[in-house]
Formats: sequence, structure tokens, C-alpha cells
Amino acid sequence: MPGMYGPGHYDLAGFSVGAAERSALLPAGIAQGDALIALPSSGVHSNGYSLVRGIKAMSGLDWNSEAPFEPGSTLAEALLRPTALYVRTVMALHKAGLLHGCAHITGGGLPGNLPRVLPEGLGVQIQADSWPVPPVFRWLAQTGNVAHDEMLKVFNCGIGMVLITSEPDKVLALLEERGEKGYRIGDITANGPRYALDGTVDFAS
Repeated sequence: MPGMYGPGHYDLAGFSVGAAERSALLPAGIAQGDALIALPSSGVHSNGYSLVRGIKAMSGLDWNSEAPFEPGSTLAEALLRPTALYVRTVMALHKAGLLHGCAHITGGGLPGNLPRVLPEGLGVQIQADSWPVPPVFRWLAQTGNVAHDEMLKVFNCGIGMVLITSEPDKVLALLEERGEKGYRIGDITANGPRYALDGTVDFAS
């Protein structure tokens, strides 16, 4: 993390361990034709901040300046918004028997995280215009002149979690009941690439 830790400094991180019944472990049963449902992120979350700091420096803005993409918030507030947590939502859907798998979209973005949960021989086909891109990512792309594919590899670009299900209508209905949003962004495919994006994500408007 250049610009964050000096020589001899280090980061101490923690972790937690849980227990689960083997019969309840995911992924399980992922098959061709399953749908991909995206849960929106709350912002940048926890990845890409070396690039974020570089873009902030290029912008000439102070951390206390009003965020150009979010009037009423400072740049620091907008860029450091706490990460959305999905555990209660995912557990409710899993207990309802609706999930075959899920992927947390962190470092590596969609192309780096979705293929990791798939069995051999399966891939994902994603529609690039199927979810709203939050203004913060458009600002980062334009201010930093970040290439389209690099944006998708570094940032979550508005998607914090992807759910894999054979019953997308039931998943979307349960999300609506909980007052949450979900977007169908694609499907599981067979005998093709592990990751395919149909179109380009709009970082320009």
C-alpha cells in the first residue's frame, strides 16, 4: 500500500472462524441457466485505495472539499463510506433454500471473484448495462482516466455481492420484502469463457 506504510511499519489484521453443517455449505448445485443477482455496494468499500488516493491527488481537491459527485458530502465522507454488510440478507435467502452460491465482490472486481465460485466447465455472462453505476465510480474513472477494464478489476463498480440462484423471481421478491434492492445482471453459461461481459459499463454519463 504505497503512501500508507513507511519502512518498518506493518498492518495487524484480525479474522474470525465459524462453523457450518456440511449440508449447508455453498457453493452447491450451480448449473447452466442459473441467474446472477447483484446486491448494490455502498461505495468504494475496502479495495483500490492506493488508486483512489492517487486520483484524489490528481483532482487537486482537499479531503474536506465537497465531493463533486455527491453534493452535501465531503470528499472524505463520500470515499470512506462504511462497507455494506450482506450477512443477514444472504443468510435469509440461504435459509429459504434459494441460493446455489454467492461471490463477494472485493479486490479483483467482478472478473476476479465470480469465476472462483464456479465448478469446472461453467462460466458467467454479464450484461454491462444491467445495474446502476454509482457516481463515485464515474468520477474516479474520468478524473483518473482509468481504463474500462481496469475499473472493473480494481473496484466493485456498484456491486458488493452476487447471488447465484435458479429462482431469481423469488430472490428478488424476498429482497423487496426486506426493503433491499437487487439486479439481475446475467446468467451461468456452459462450454464458454469463465467470465464474459456483454457490452461496456457506462463510466462516462
